[in-house]
Amino acid sequence: MPPPDALLGFAIIAFAIIVIPGPSVMFVISRALAYGRRAALLTVVGNAAGFYMQVLLVAIGVGALLERSIVAYNAVKFVGALYLVWLGVQTFRRRRELAQVSDATEIQPHGSIVLDGFVVGISNPKTIVFFAAVLPQYVRADAAPASLQMALLGLVFVAVALASDSVWGLAAGTARSWFARSPRRLERLGGAGGLAIAALGVRLAISRRE
Repeated sequence: MPPPDALLGFAIIAFAIIVIPGPSVMFVISRALAYGRRAALLTVVGNAAGFYMQVLLVAIGVGALLERSIVAYNAVKFVGALYLVWLGVQTFRRRRELAQVSDATEIQPHGSIVLDGFVVGISNPKTIVFFAAVLPQYVRADAAPASLQMALLGLVFVAVALASDSVWGLAAGTARSWFARSPRRLERLGGAGGLAIAALGVRLAISRRE
């Protein structure tokens, strides 16, 4: 496994990246406002799984392709953007139905919610480029195989993401519980959450690679 100093150094970098609200956090918050706390936590789990799949892709060399190829990067970006827009539109269209339940897990399977988070997580090209650029810097030549070290470092990132994003999701879900006192108010909140998710997709589509 990577040396303790490498794990600590990467953990600090991961915390600095994750704790600042970005697209992932905004997606979780939007889902929490539209669907509730339980759905938000399931989304966090799926999103983290998507991130870890990216780590594994980087570990086997696929991440370098996205880092070097604009075509591959844009292909992943537009798939993720279209999926976010589709999720946002579906959430907006179902806002009345969602307003009638305390948590969307009552009408949507848990696996479906986790899958949505997974697809959004794995199709974020900026994250995989981050992994491709940063993970190799914490790999030590005198330790375990590089792919194994990256996989273990990825678990650190996932652990930090699970903790941080869960806090955001629970906070936003608690706010939704307050709005639940008024079905009309909750319907508007669900619609706003759907629009926010769609806006994230549009933002991803027009964003430039840094």
